[in-house]
Order: sequence, then C-alpha cells, then structure tokens
Amino acid sequence: MTDIALPATPLLTADGTPLKTRLKRIERLHQLKSVALILPLILFLALTFLAPIISMLGRSVDNPEVASAMPHTIAAMAQWNKKALPGDDVYAALVSDLTEMKSDQQRLSDAAKRLNMEIAGFRSLMQKTARALPFETAPASYKSALRDIDERWGDPAYWHAIERNASTNTPYYLLASVDLNINDQGDVAKAEPEKAIYLEVFARTFWISAVVTVICLLLGFPLAYLLATLPTRQSNLLMILVLLPFWTSILVRVAAWIVLLQSGGLINGALLSLSIIEAPLQLVFNRTGVYISMVHILLPYMILPIYSVMKGISPSYVRAAVSLGCHPIRSFWKVYFPLSLAGVGAGGLLVFILCIGYYITPALLGGPKDQMVSYFVAFYTNTTINWGMATALGSLLLLATVVLYAVYNRLVGASNLKLG
Repeated sequence: MTDIALPATPLLTADGTPLKTRLKRIERLHQLKSVALILPLILFLALTFLAPIISMLGRSVDNPEVASAMPHTIAAMAQWNKKALPGDDVYAALVSDLTEMKSDQQRLSDAAKRLNMEIAGFRSLMQKTARALPFETAPASYKSALRDIDERWGDPAYWHAIERNASTNTPYYLLASVDLNINDQGDVAKAEPEKAIYLEVFARTFWISAVVTVICLLLGFPLAYLLATLPTRQSNLLMILVLLPFWTSILVRVAAWIVLLQSGGLINGALLSLSIIEAPLQLVFNRTGVYISMVHILLPYMILPIYSVMKGISPSYVRAAVSLGCHPIRSFWKVYFPLSLAGVGAGGLLVFILCIGYYITPALLGGPKDQMVSYFVAFYTNTTINWGMATALGSLLLLATVVLYAVYNRLVGASNLKLG
C-alpha cells in the first residue's frame, strides 16, 4: 500500500487566513473574555482583601513620628559615636526641634509617645523640656542648659532611643512581638523580663487552638461518619441540628454559656441536685469555660469538611476488605480512614485558623491568663491606639496562617500521591 502524500501548503480558511492562526486567535479571544468576566471579582478582592493586608504589613514597620518631628536632631546625630554623650551641636538641634514642636502639640505628643515606648518616662521628659523653651538668651552650653532642666538629658540611654528611631522604618514592633529589641549597641537582644510577654501569649494561643481542634476532631469525626452512613431522612434531620448554631450570634452563645456554667447556673445546679458534686465547680472565667464554648461554636466547622469527604467514599471498599478476611475495625482504619484524611486535614486547619484569631470567647469566658493574641491586637487598636504593635501581632498571625496552609497543602499533596 502506498502512502498518501499530504499537501505541503497549510490549510486555509475561507478568507485565506491559515487555519492554525485563526484557531489561536479564537482561543486568545475566549481567554480575554474569561478574564473580563472575572476582572470585577479580582478588583474587588484586591481592594477589600489584598490592599488592607499590604497596608497592615506596612504599618508594622512604619515609624515616622520621631523622624518627622526631630529632623535637626537626627541630622546632627549622624556623626555621633554612640559611646559618650552627643556634642553641644546635637543639644542645640534638640532645642530647635522642641521649640518648633511647641507650636504643634500633635507632633510633640506623637514623638513623645513613640519614645516613651522605648524608655518609660520619655514623654514627661519631652513635655517638661518643651515647656521650658525657648531660652530668653542663647546659653553658653546647650548641654548644660538642658541638663539643668532635667538631669535625664545627661543619660546616654535617652539619646540612644532617639537614634534608634532616626529612620522612618523600624523593626521595633516586629521584634517586640517576639520579645526581642535592639540594644544600645545596635544588636538584636532579648527584651527585659517585664516586657517579654508575647512569646507566652503566642504559645498560649497555639495551645488553646490545638486543644480545641483535637476535641472538635474527637467529637466531629464520629458524628460526620454517622451523617454519611445514615439514611437520607435521618441524616438531614441530624444535619439541621449540626447547622443550628450557625443561626445564633456568637455573642449570644457565649452569654448563654456564662449563664449555664456559672456557680449558680444550670449545669452546677444539676450536678448538685444529682449529688455528683458537693460544691459548685468553677467552670467560667477560666480555661475550662473557654474550651467548652469554643468547641461548641467551632464543632460544625470540623464536621462539615469531614462529612463532605466521607459522603464520596463508597462503603463497598470496607465491605470488600472485610470479605477478604480483614477485621472490621482494621478495615476501617486501613481503608476508610486514609480516604477521609483530606476532610480531617481541612476541618482541622479550618478550626485551628479560626481559633488563633478568636477574641470574644476568651475575653468574656476566660481569665487574665486565658487571653489570646487577638485580645492584645484589640487592646493596641482600641485602647492605646498603637497601630504598629497591633499590626505586628496581626502580621505574625497571618504568617502562622500561611505556614499552616502551606504545610497542609504539602501533606495533602503527598497523601494523594501516595494513594495514587
């Protein structure tokens, strides 16, 4: 049989355009139409999600207060050797800056507040010095004149604090959020014991989140399995009960738990009436109340992902293993459970991420030692108006969320590859 020779010339459309080129144009046009359809969603996400996150990350290193309020002092300190007190020219520049700030109390207040974070009492020092300025006549020595106003101007630590804030960007907030700081030599060092609180807060946050996640998994996995194996009518009824908490405000549910768990509440009253306990248990305003309320609120977030995966697992897999002589419990563990791991991972990740950002439940049901990172974010945002510290703590929570998602994605990918 002889081969049929194909024509050397490319196929053309009716208007003479090569068919391959025409197909590429059509495909490109479809791609542009698809992008145009989702462009409003992309813009919406960029404006409402990405822009605030980028702004938050910028706020965590933003440090304009001292640099904008004391430009002459910072310029004069450029030649300072940082070993002894600055020269008289630096003191003269400080007098000039404080004199100018006296007419702009907001600038003075912002700079004093920022420096007060470095050394307690710096705010009162700057306010006291500004009130004593300007001098009636130029002093022979600005250094002696300022030290006469307040002896603290003779302490190099206050000048080191100003020098550390010479830049409009600073790692201060990010370092402080992990109990570190920059010492007078410019090196990163551990914070003083009275200021080193955030590592303990983060450890507490992750511990509470891990405990709540494990409890939700222990309670949610059997319930999700029951939902997936029950007949449709009973399963739908049980699903309504699972979803019922979503129809009630979190604040209302927390308030209800306060009523139930308090010393004279229904739970203690029932236990006392049944003679199970002799005195009321302390179930509220401690870690126990936080665990109970958070598990109740977050349990549906564990059940639903696991249920959605289990619903797609055919029961014939376990039956086949049992028919081949494998014990039912071993069949469940070796066949059914690995197939449900994607749901377990998704539910665990969802619950854990929601836990580390919880604020209302620990604030209302917990004690001072039960507050999580979000409490301090709210404190710095609403009470002290310290946006730098609030955004630094928020940035670390965001980083933890991204790392958790990356680890989950890697584990799920490896699991799928292994199963395949």
